[in-house]
Amino acid sequence: MAQARGSRGADMLAASLARAGVRRVFSLSGNHIMPLYDALLDVRIPIVHVRHEGAAVHMADAWARLTGEVGVALLTGGPGHANGVSALYTAGASESPMVLLSGQAPLGQVGRGAFQEMDQVAIAAPLVKRSTCASSPQAVAREFAQAVAIARSGRPGPVYLSLPSDVLENHCADPASALPEAAAFAASTLPLSALAAGQVVAALRAALRPLVISGPSSMTRPGRARAAALEQACGIPVVGMESPRGINDPCLGAFSEMLATADLVVLVGKPVDFTLRLGAAIPKGAQVIVIDPEPAMIERAQRALGAPRVMMSAVADAASALAELAHAAGAAGAVEGGWRADVRTAIEYRPTSWPTIVAGSPGMLHPVEMCRSIQPLLDSHPDAVLVADGGEIGQWAQACLKAPNRVINGVAGSIGSSLPFALAARLALPEAPVVAVLGDGTFGFHPAEFDTAVREQAPFVSVVGNDQCWNAEHQIQLREYGRERAVGCELLPTRYDQVAAAFGGHGEHVTSGADLPGALERAVASGRAACVNVMIERLPAPVFSRG
Repeated sequence: MAQARGSRGADMLAASLARAGVRRVFSLSGNHIMPLYDALLDVRIPIVHVRHEGAAVHMADAWARLTGEVGVALLTGGPGHANGVSALYTAGASESPMVLLSGQAPLGQVGRGAFQEMDQVAIAAPLVKRSTCASSPQAVAREFAQAVAIARSGRPGPVYLSLPSDVLENHCADPASALPEAAAFAASTLPLSALAAGQVVAALRAALRPLVISGPSSMTRPGRARAAALEQACGIPVVGMESPRGINDPCLGAFSEMLATADLVVLVGKPVDFTLRLGAAIPKGAQVIVIDPEPAMIERAQRALGAPRVMMSAVADAASALAELAHAAGAAGAVEGGWRADVRTAIEYRPTSWPTIVAGSPGMLHPVEMCRSIQPLLDSHPDAVLVADGGEIGQWAQACLKAPNRVINGVAGSIGSSLPFALAARLALPEAPVVAVLGDGTFGFHPAEFDTAVREQAPFVSVVGNDQCWNAEHQIQLREYGRERAVGCELLPTRYDQVAAAFGGHGEHVTSGADLPGALERAVASGRAACVNVMIERLPAPVFSRG
């Protein structure tokens, strides 16, 4: 007999999602979460039902980065939860505010060998800001509100809330008091004081070659706007970092050369980690200011750099800090001089051969040649989205392509997220073209999401750079061990376009640079999720040096 609706824990949770402004839930169905599927019908929140749990988490991640809303993934328990957990690492490293909900064994059966029982809270804990289990039908709506607030506060990131099936199925004793007020979902801010902002701006103005470096949460479109506003106000370069290649991110051109000469580096929400070579990328003679929402990250910077070099630190979130610094800089006036122009010239540097470079092998394209044909599509709309994923090919895309919105696999250095990212991007920005550039290895992680895209009527264009290889690892083998010891990285020249077509999408196969513009036009005109399979030369990603 069906449970009466209206006062179940599932109903309270669904109402809480509605109050949070959640517009979509990304999910794969399963036994434990069926009550919540039922309850979501009543609050009219659509479910994007995917083909793999990891894809649901990637979609929630991309949704959060592109909309500024909290992304929500909903998984079933046990192996469903386990399938989705690895994608939390990408979301966490990208500082993406999302909430993972997954069903679990009933509280009343925990420890008794329940169906698909596992310690899901412990499994998720290392990858999220907070991992906890819903305690009762009465509390679950407020517990979700707390998860949303935590995901958005300080350094943004994923939060996990486990949902025992009896918490969802059982009835709430006092429904009227179970729902949180709107304020319960709000992020708590850690503002930078006006005094501290003025001190930082004064230090920047006194330095000869100062740099402000921001972290992943400042690489969203609003985050980049805040960084640009600060740079305009103070006349000092503000550079964002979110790539696993760190200071050698091809998107940053020859930036590493300029960083090596800096005399003051202000880190705003940018941890001292491997992307800064554990601190070694910052010149020994440079002073450092650290602004971070986490005292532990300030302490890490002091240990890595030496406490005397950290001339000042402050606990503040990146968004508030950038805004307050821009306000203080505006009052002080912009610094005059050529340093800013020099840094920007270095970042924009690309080899002079690139505008005309073509492949040296028949039946293939050079990665730069491939990207040249993609850029006009990204230039065609003010909200266009670039998704970049994969090893070497992801770096080629970041080096060559620009778009108003960008979602990449990020500091995590993971691969496989691009097709879920692209689908979520199209749902988030339904009028904008979405182009995902990925490798052939990457394609294999989530090809079934073409089925999801067709069902959701969410067209995008995926461009697969097919070099028949796990090329990032292959390049390591060539450098470290030699060609004769390269092993385990070869792939077949698979027709990924035909795979997409088999799922109901559109496919194009390209072996000539002259044919790619037409293939892209047909892919867009198809109105379906499309795969343009481009045979490319097997080349290492660029590392720029002007010397």
